[in-house]
Amino acid sequence: MQTAPANGIELTWDAFGDSSNPALLLVMGFGAQMTAWHEDFCNAIAAEGFYVVRFDNRDVGLSTKSDGPLPDAQTLLLRAMGGEDVSADAPYSLSTMAADVIGLMDALGINRAHVVGASMGGMIVQHLAIEHPERLRSVTSIMSTTGNPEVGGADEAAMTALLAPPPTEPEAIIAHNVTISKALGGPLWDEAEAADRARSSFERSHHPEGTAFQLAAIAASGDRSDGLAGVSVPFLVLHGKADPLIGVSGGEATAALVPDADLVVLAKMGHDLPRPLWAQIVGSITDFAHTAG
Repeated sequence: MQTAPANGIELTWDAFGDSSNPALLLVMGFGAQMTAWHEDFCNAIAAEGFYVVRFDNRDVGLSTKSDGPLPDAQTLLLRAMGGEDVSADAPYSLSTMAADVIGLMDALGINRAHVVGASMGGMIVQHLAIEHPERLRSVTSIMSTTGNPEVGGADEAAMTALLAPPPTEPEAIIAHNVTISKALGGPLWDEAEAADRARSSFERSHHPEGTAFQLAAIAASGDRSDGLAGVSVPFLVLHGKADPLIGVSGGEATAALVPDADLVVLAKMGHDLPRPLWAQIVGSITDFAHTAG
């Protein structure tokens, strides 16, 4: 793993495949480290002829952490869902995180790339499509939504699990993260794999304060519907029909807004990337990127 300067911060990143191949950047979601893109998943994409780059977003993993007082992110989110503009009250926005991606591309000498984002990462790549289309070959938005509070709603149990205060003891933290994973996962959720992932993520980095900054960024970024309607980059939407955190209507609305977007709905996928569906997910991403590229 290496670090690179990007948009005034340092991002930790690594890569898979031949750097002479078209670049494909993987952007992970809320509170998740780049290792949530499993090495086997990354290698499967690289094997299809791509140079795959994954990285830690700001405020997670080994990338730069924000200074200053924690924002009251849950209050900001509630205000935003009520239609209020809270951008002035958040330390940064999803546009800032999209600029981080552009900064990383600059640091790595990547002029144009395919970008794939999951959950909050899907929101970030949507901002890239709206604000930096000239740097993109294609966009894949996975289990994400438009920012319109009327679509992509969460089950109460899933949102409660995600926003519950974490414990402080290591083993309890790991168990807590497995509980969150179960609440968000679909019918193919695997407890043993979730436990391994929770332990390895904790041992790599534990920075729960960062989620307040990232949640505030989501709240501050508002509804992207108007911007999505003007996107001209080739655009694929992947969503799980069993997603309890961002309902499938969020993916459907995204695909309906973006001109000529493709939509793939996976019946047994929740708010996760279950291993039994990797071949289908990787195939959808790489087939689309090859066609777009």
